[in-house]
Amino acid sequence: MWTNIQAKRPVWLAGAAIALAALAAYHNSFGGPFLFDDEQSILHNPSIRSFSTALTPPGGFGFTVSGRPLLNLSLALNYAVSGTEVWSYHALNLLIHVLAGLTLFGLVRRTLALPVLAGRFAGQELPAAFVIALLWTLHPLQTESVTYLIQRAESLMGLFYLLTLYGFVRAATAASARGWQVATVAACALGMACKEVMVTAPVVAVLYDRTFLAGSFRAAWERRRGLHAGLFATWLPLAWLVATAGGDRGGTFVLTPEAFAGYWLTQFEAVARYLQLALWPSPLVFEYGVTPVTAWTQVLPYAVPVVAAAGATLWALRFRPVAGFLGAAFFLILAPTSLLPGITQTIVEHRMYLPLAAVIALVAGAVMAALGRRVWPVLLVLALVAGGLTARRNADYQDEFRLWQDTVTKRPTSAKAQNNLGRVHFLRGELPEARQRYELAVSLDPGSAQTRYNLGLVLDATGQPEAAIAQYAEAVRILPYFAQARLRTASALLRLGRPAEAVAPAVEATRLLVEPAEAYFTLGQAQAMLGRPAEAAESYRAAVKHDPAQAEARLNLGIMLAQAGELAGAREQLGEAARLRPQLPEAHANLGIVLAESGRLPEAVASFQRALELRPDYAAAHYNLGNTLLRLGRVEEARGHFTAAVKAAPDFEAAREMLERLR
Repeated sequence: MWTNIQAKRPVWLAGAAIALAALAAYHNSFGGPFLFDDEQSILHNPSIRSFSTALTPPGGFGFTVSGRPLLNLSLALNYAVSGTEVWSYHALNLLIHVLAGLTLFGLVRRTLALPVLAGRFAGQELPAAFVIALLWTLHPLQTESVTYLIQRAESLMGLFYLLTLYGFVRAATAASARGWQVATVAACALGMACKEVMVTAPVVAVLYDRTFLAGSFRAAWERRRGLHAGLFATWLPLAWLVATAGGDRGGTFVLTPEAFAGYWLTQFEAVARYLQLALWPSPLVFEYGVTPVTAWTQVLPYAVPVVAAAGATLWALRFRPVAGFLGAAFFLILAPTSLLPGITQTIVEHRMYLPLAAVIALVAGAVMAALGRRVWPVLLVLALVAGGLTARRNADYQDEFRLWQDTVTKRPTSAKAQNNLGRVHFLRGELPEARQRYELAVSLDPGSAQTRYNLGLVLDATGQPEAAIAQYAEAVRILPYFAQARLRTASALLRLGRPAEAVAPAVEATRLLVEPAEAYFTLGQAQAMLGRPAEAAESYRAAVKHDPAQAEARLNLGIMLAQAGELAGAREQLGEAARLRPQLPEAHANLGIVLAESGRLPEAVASFQRALELRPDYAAAHYNLGNTLLRLGRVEEARGHFTAAVKAAPDFEAAREMLERLR
């Protein structure tokens, strides 16, 4: 046993070095805020707040977790550990990446030791595998899949993809294969629950078998028919997950001939850029936006190298099978996202998470095979440089403004980047700058519902509700199930005193939103303004049901119940509102009214006094406190509060009448 441990020591040391190097490269990533799609899929994803709902992620536009239950479950684990504090999310992302790097190390080491490669590395399989895995783990192109939290979808899928291939080679070479066969199929099935790109894993496994083990497709099927059948069977749960998520990822891709033709043309630039970034990782761009192709002249400079690479891959599959496998794996893994027409993104760096391994293995492997150990120091230095560039790129992710400013500098034509930089300005209260960015984004992409919505928000915030409503309407026209745009339309209509028009968009928002509490609250406000208190009370109850911590809904529900004579229910709701929002003077003042009507006068006095501490010129609270003090026989104190009420509101006739009576 001790001899076996001694023999494995170099393997363990190499694995530890990969893990420590990754930790060093990502040491400054743990404080990075939630970014971009993180907001929808993490912060506004109620299903991760309980393990009982974690395996049923929400569907719809903008949810990266849609149809990906294992990804959603991993986020639920983070939520259980740290809520909405980012550190645990970053820690798990890094752990997944390290495990993927170690799995790649094991896969490459065992592959290089197979008979088909006998003699090429002359007993140097371990250092060759170490260099390839280290370069892949530290490559700065990986930051988008590791530091951008929700792109755990890519890295978690990548981990299970690599585990599938690692398990496959173990199952093919182990004396007792059954356990490895089960583990291989299980890893493949779990990967299907992370991201749909996993669909290519059974195909790549067949190609791996043909290239490194069996020698032909026929022999691969004859020797491992059961294992291959098990891997292809994992397409069934994937098909079910895709179907239950709506079949089109919430409308993020479309299947029309026009869409296919237009999208495929954009992928020449995408694939060419991926290859360039794999070899020279600059400039890294967080969000490229949509890059439509309007002429063949745009495509030609990118099509030439991509077509050449594809042609070389086809040739190599026949005459240089190992290189052919790596080239085919690169194109196959990219195929699902490069062939299905997306409407929101055409170039995305995180798609290179796994294909990067094929590029590095091909280039570094060829160099090492040709030059031997003489080139190892150079490759190790390259890995260290890559780690330094990764740490430098991670610094961009620590500040949302810095990241989006960097993106628009590198890709000024990205409407999404301009829009999101505007959003950061908006959150910082820099409204003129926000509007400027939003208007630029609209000019770049007039069909962006999100940009129209954001422009509406800034118009709303600068006192232009009519103009805001027009932008919200355009957002809904572009994206009919844009619930937030409907909700903001209803809110703007209420501010304009048009509650009848606000009802319909508020109702639609309650139907479409995953978290509809605010929509029910807005609907209740409209119904109350229309003189429909019973309906308003029901809407407020629904708001409280969906968000028990919504103090404003409890306040309004308490007022409705008090007006209906339901004093016990009113006391409960108003008391909760005051507890949830102790700085909300209306909650204390209305609770005081209900307590006074219930005959609990000393408690009522305390509530009114608390309201006045928060808002000394609160005329209604002064008036109601004066009435309560009169009932307690404290006339002079009452007189003082009636006087204060008139001073705060000179046209407060009821307070003037009480002063007259007390003269």
